[in-house]
Parts: sequence; C-alpha cells; structure tokens
Amino acid sequence: MKRLILVLPLVIGFSALHAQEVGLSFSYFIPKNGDFSTPISPFSIRGIGVNLNRFIALETGASLYRMTGLNIKDLPFESRNSLLGPNFTILIPAELVFQLKGQRVEFDIKGGGFFFYGFGQNLNYGNIDRAIREVEKWDVANAALTYENNPGFGYHFGAELTIPVTGQVSVSLETNYLLGAANFPLKGSYTGGSLNGTTETKAVDYKDAKVDFTGLEFSIGLMFNTGGGGGSKPKPRRRR
Repeated sequence: MKRLILVLPLVIGFSALHAQEVGLSFSYFIPKNGDFSTPISPFSIRGIGVNLNRFIALETGASLYRMTGLNIKDLPFESRNSLLGPNFTILIPAELVFQLKGQRVEFDIKGGGFFFYGFGQNLNYGNIDRAIREVEKWDVANAALTYENNPGFGYHFGAELTIPVTGQVSVSLETNYLLGAANFPLKGSYTGGSLNGTTETKAVDYKDAKVDFTGLEFSIGLMFNTGGGGGSKPKPRRRR
C-alpha cells in the first residue's frame, strides 16, 4: 500500500504523456583532498525536469550520499587528507540543460547551483592531530573540538552522453564538477608538545572554517523507454 501511495502521484502526473523514460544509475563523488564517496541507493532520483523547448530543459532531483571523508578549509593549517567524516550528505541540484540531440546519441551540457546538508557528522581526529603536529612542529598533539553544522551551497557544471543500445534501452554517462562550501565553525583546544620537552594547551576558535564540497561527481546508468506513441517526451527520471 505504501508503494502504491508513492507511485500514484507520479502516474497521475504523467498520465497525459504517451512516452517516457525511467532509469537506474549510480553516481560517485571524488572530493578534493577527501575520500571516495558512494551513493545510498535507492535514496536518489535525478534528472526530474521539463523541456522548455527542443534544446533547453530544467532539471532537479535529490541524492543521498555516504561521504567517506571531506576536507575543511579556511583553517590556520592545511591538510591533503579528509578532516571530516564519515557522514551522510543530501544533495539537491537545480540546473539548466542544453540538449544536443543527434540521430543516434544525445549530448547534454548542464550547469547550475546546488544545496547540500551533512548530518551524522564526525571529525577525523587522526588527520586533525596530524595536521596540528606538522604546523606546530610537535611530536604529539591531541585536539578536542566542537562544531556548528550549517547547510551549504555551491554551483556545478558538467555533461551527459546518452547512447541508445536498443529501441528501449539507453546507456547514460555523466560527469559534473561541483564547487561548494558550508560554514562549519570549530571551537575547543589542543594539547601537545615534543617528546623531550613540556606540553602545552592552546585554545582555538576557527570561526571561518568551512566544509569543502569541491570535487568530481560521475555516474553511469541505464534508461528504459516504458512506452511508445506520440506526444511530447518528458525529461528522463533516473534513480541513482
């Protein structure tokens, strides 16, 4: 019954159309100075939109990621390793799509903005302590920090290539570059020193710290033509 309730609005919304495409795909995110992240299927649907004309469309959707590790920027020190994670992150894009349709393939150029929000946050103290040791020239360091979580925003651009395999099945290859950030102030202290010297404790207030949501998102999927006949073709809906 729950499945029926979820599906019914979609059926009603597309009942006037004679042809549509649905699909299944998986997307992955490689963040800058972070760790490879994977989607949590089936909690993702992308490519929902409307054609403004033959060549231009608007699309949106939502994806839930399991982020293995992200970086934190605008700190007094830098790290090439993730300082935040693992966590869960929801991503909601809004994009303008330019559709270049050939006889056999379709090539889409897209760009726009996105909203993201991370929850279940975890600081990676191993990499944080390592970065503090390097900047302080200490042998040991132990941090104790608290954070303020905030939503983030950014913009992205990319391209998608759709290749038909049969009359009913197509393969989709997509790549997007994302540039975003979320305010993530850190407060607390860290203690450390050299093995042969004394230890000291320093209070910190990194009010300008931000989650760095910069990286490359790519996906591969299959799209299925679920109906034939005339009528205008809606934008594909691709679950990731």
